[in-house]
Amino acid sequence: MEILEKIKKELKKIVIGQEHLIDAILISLITNEHILIEGVPGVAKTTAIKTVAKICDLDFKRIQFTPDLLPSDIIGVEIYNPKTNEFQIKKGPIFANIILADEINRAPAKVQSALLEAMQERQVTIADKTFKLDCPFIVLATQNPIEQEGTYPLPEAQLDRFMLKTVVGYNSIEEEVKIIEMLNSHPTVDTLLKKEDLEKLNKIHNSIHIDKELIFYIAEIINKTRNPSNELKEYIEYGSSPRGTISLVKAAKAKAMLNNKNYVTPLDIIEIAPDVLRHRIILSYKAEAEEITTDKIIDQILKEIPIP
Repeated sequence: MEILEKIKKELKKIVIGQEHLIDAILISLITNEHILIEGVPGVAKTTAIKTVAKICDLDFKRIQFTPDLLPSDIIGVEIYNPKTNEFQIKKGPIFANIILADEINRAPAKVQSALLEAMQERQVTIADKTFKLDCPFIVLATQNPIEQEGTYPLPEAQLDRFMLKTVVGYNSIEEEVKIIEMLNSHPTVDTLLKKEDLEKLNKIHNSIHIDKELIFYIAEIINKTRNPSNELKEYIEYGSSPRGTISLVKAAKAKAMLNNKNYVTPLDIIEIAPDVLRHRIILSYKAEAEEITTDKIIDQILKEIPIP
C-alpha cells in the first residue's frame, strides 16, 4: 500500500536498517495492537518509536519505567482540592494514543498490573471511576535482554497482551557505516498520518481475506504449542492462549498488507508466527537447561505441520 511505503520511507530517514523492527511497528499501527521490542542497548528501539510518533499526528507520551515507579504515576490518581473541598481525578500519561513504555522490565509487577486493564479493555479505573481511553491506543514497549540488575521479568498475563514480541539485533557493517555518515546530518520526518488515516488502515485490515484452510492451519499451529509432539513435549510447560490465535490471524492479515496483498498466504503466517508466539510459550526447566529457545520450538512446530 502506498501510505505504508511512505511511512517506511520516512522511518528510514532516521532508522538505518532494522527492517523487521519497522515492519513490526507498522503492523502495530495497522492493527491497533501493542508490541514488545527486545534488543540490546543502542539498536534504535526508542528512536524508531519516537520517530513513528512524529509521523503520526497523534497524542504521544513516553513513560520511563524505573524500580520506584508507582501505578498512580502511569494511570493517574485521585487528589483532594482544598479550595473546592472535593476530590478530583488527575489523569496520568496513559491517556494518550501512542505510549512508549521505555525499559518496561525495570518496573515491578504491581506497576505492570496497572497496564493490564488499559491494554486489554482500553479503559482505566482510578478510585471508583472508569475512563475510556481514546482510539487508537497503542503501547510500544522496549526492554533490554542482557541486563539483570534492577530488572523484573514481565508477568505472563502482561506478556500475553502484547500481540508481537519483536527481537532486534545488531546492524550490518554497511548499516553501521551509514549510521556514522549520518552523524552530522539532522534529517527530519514529515507528519503523514492522522487518526482518520489509521481508522482507514484498520478497516482495510479487517477486509483482508483469509481462507478457511489457513484459519485451520493457524489453529493447528497454536494447538501444537499446547499438545506438542513427543520430540517437543518435554520442553514446553504451557502453550499459547486463545489470544495468541487471534493475534496470529490479525498479524498475518497485517503482514499481507505490508506485502501489498489483499489476501493472506501461508508465507505471511510463517513469517510472523515467531513474533506472535515467542512470548506465549512457557519453557520447561529442561529446555532452559539445554538452552532450547522458544524460537527453536516454533521453527520445529512449523516444520511438523504441512503447509496448506
